[in-house]
Amino acid sequence: MQATEIRIRKVEGEGKLRAYVTVTFDSCFVVHNIKIIEGKSGLFIAMPSRKTASGEYRDIAHPVSPEFREELQSKILSEYEAGHVETGNSAED
Repeated sequence: MQATEIRIRKVEGEGKLRAYVTVTFDSCFVVHNIKIIEGKSGLFIAMPSRKTASGEYRDIAHPVSPEFREELQSKILSEYEAGHVETGNSAED
């Protein structure tokens, strides 16, 4: 499975949140609201999640293997650092 399109929407004034990302896989499946976050060790991605009744956040879509997570994170952060971003504060498309 390949990421065939990565769209990044930079946000301002949202604490450690730097951008929202939409990734299309194989031109036929899309995942919205991946976040780019500034952590203590640098940038990382957080997958879309929902708050459970107990107050925990659980991913609603995520890579199954650590290798694919690293590959996806690398592609997204490369695009972000290259400046391939849209501006705007909305997580909506």
